[in-house]
Amino acid sequence: MQKKIRVLVADDHSVVRGGLRLFMLAFSDLDLVGEAENGQQAIDYCRIYEPDVVLMDLMMPEVNGVEATREISMKYPNIHVVILTSFPEQQLVQDAIAAGALGYMLKTASAQELVEAIRSAARGQATLAPEAVTALAKKSGIAAYHQSLTTREWEVYRLVVAGKGNSEIAKELMVSVSTIKYHVSNILSKLGVKNRSEAIAYAVQHHLTD
Repeated sequence: MQKKIRVLVADDHSVVRGGLRLFMLAFSDLDLVGEAENGQQAIDYCRIYEPDVVLMDLMMPEVNGVEATREISMKYPNIHVVILTSFPEQQLVQDAIAAGALGYMLKTASAQELVEAIRSAARGQATLAPEAVTALAKKSGIAAYHQSLTTREWEVYRLVVAGKGNSEIAKELMVSVSTIKYHVSNILSKLGVKNRSEAIAYAVQHHLTD
């Protein structure tokens, strides 16, 4: 039997939470384990419910989504945060990704787009709305840091951009997961980015995607 993805929703609007509750009923692999009304509750509920993925709003009382994401990423590295917001502003996107969010989706996303973002996050893979990619690309600057990548790093980088996790890349390249982690760390360092999401945005900006 397929293991369900445990999802925690954090949004201060009851209508939004209700909509997401109904949305998740349509997918047999999703399990809504809790609903938080603010960022502090989201942090607390991560300890209580141990979700796989948190759908996090940004504008919430007490503790906002960026601060909650940062706290969750530090305390619970196995829990992945997907931002779900109405705001595509560049600074918000950059702050959220820097805080550790694995995905950034807008509330205008289709049901299929959202469920795929949740599934990808559960696998440790990033999903970014086009607006988020654009915002991160603007931050990356114009220096062609990718020119210093080795042939092997290029192979790994292309698979990262394709949305594959470390285990999938290791299997495809027939090496150990620890070797892939080493390569990914080098790639991020050479590109001058903090995480996979920013690495993907860099690839889009420099037209490195197929």
